[in-house]
Amino acid sequence: MKCPFCHHGENRVIDSRISKDGSAIRRRRECLGCGKRFTTYEVVEEVLPMVVKKDGRREPFDRMKIRNGLLKACEKRPISIDVIDGIVDIVERACQETQGNEVPTSFIGERVMAELHALDGVAYVRFASVYRQFRDVNDFLEELKQLLNANKKD
Repeated sequence: MKCPFCHHGENRVIDSRISKDGSAIRRRRECLGCGKRFTTYEVVEEVLPMVVKKDGRREPFDRMKIRNGLLKACEKRPISIDVIDGIVDIVERACQETQGNEVPTSFIGERVMAELHALDGVAYVRFASVYRQFRDVNDFLEELKQLLNANKKD
């Protein structure tokens, strides 16, 4: 790490602390060349896989697309933004844990639906109707029957 003042290449760490949100380590450093102090932050580099669309196209992972889909599914439901962001975090973590360079949209969609299924039936059906591209009312009714049967087992 070069000093931002004199560009000397050697320094020493005076103090290390975890940042307020816990996502970084804050380090106070002192340049061994000029003696001035400066702060650096150390964060984990998150490498997210590419998303493989149904038609074979690839695009970078975008958590905002998942969040927007969840916001639409949860519209006018008693679900807080914090819960929605928590689901996005869970899905993002699951994609990172696949350890692959690519993740299919089906994996993402199924993870979102699993979280919504446990959270809210209406939001689940809304999301499923778009994700599974229901063609008619029968598809919709079939999904509702499966949801009701799953709820009876619980």
